[in-house]
Amino acid sequence: MSPGAPAIWAPYCGPGPGPAEWLARWNLDPVLGAALAVGVALVLWRRSGGERAAGVAAAGVLAVIFVSPLCALSSALFTARTVHHVLLVAAAAPLLAATLPRLRTGPLALATFAQAAVFWAWHAPAAYGWALSNGAAYWSMQLSLLGTAVWFWAGVRRASAPGAVAALLLAMVAMGLLGALLTFTGQPVYAPHYLTTAAWGLSPLEDQQAAGLIMWAPAAAVYLAAALLVLGRWIGPDARPSPA
Repeated sequence: MSPGAPAIWAPYCGPGPGPAEWLARWNLDPVLGAALAVGVALVLWRRSGGERAAGVAAAGVLAVIFVSPLCALSSALFTARTVHHVLLVAAAAPLLAATLPRLRTGPLALATFAQAAVFWAWHAPAAYGWALSNGAAYWSMQLSLLGTAVWFWAGVRRASAPGAVAALLLAMVAMGLLGALLTFTGQPVYAPHYLTTAAWGLSPLEDQQAAGLIMWAPAAAVYLAAALLVLGRWIGPDARPSPA
C-alpha cells in the first residue's frame, strides 16, 4: 500500500506493490495452498480423461489468480483486479463446470441473471471497498463470483444450443455494459486504488478506464467466442440433422 494510504484497506493479497517488487510477491497462504492441493487430488481421484484435464487446468488458473504475483498486483491496480475477476469467471469457472457431472442446474435464465447480478454488485464502489477491507469480505466476493459463474457455465453445458447461445450473448452484453460504464464514468470510483496507481504511472481514472476496456472488449469476447462455438456446432456441416 502506498505511504499514507488509509489503514482501512487491508486486502487479502497484501498492500499494493510497486513495479520493483511485485514479481517477488507470491501468496504462500498455507490454507489456500492446502485447498488447491486437496482439490487437485480429488479431481485426479474421482475424474478421468477430459474432466481430469479440465480440473487440473482450473487449479492452474486459480493458482495464477490467488498465488502468483497477480494477487498482490490486484491490490495496487484495478486493472489487475479486473484481469483477476475475468480469469475467475471466464476461465476457472468453465473449466470447473467441465469437471462436474451434468446435474440439473435449474433454469439457465436464472443462472445467467445471478452471474451478472453478482458480478455487477461486487463492482459497486461500496461493495468493492468492503471486499478490500477484510479477508472475510474478500472471500465472500471471490466465492460468490466463482460459484455463480460455475452455475452459469454448467447450465450452458446442459442447455439446448439456442438456449446456450442466448445465455452467452446476454452474459457478453452484461460484461460489456459494465466495462463501458467504467470507461466513460469520467471520475474514479474505487477508493482502495486512489493512492496505489501513481507508482505505476497511472492516475486512478486511467487505471479504471483501462479496466473498463478489458471488460468491454476481451472479457466480453470470451462469451461471444463461446456462443459462436456453440452456434457452429449447432448449424455447422457436422451438425446432426433433426429427426423427420
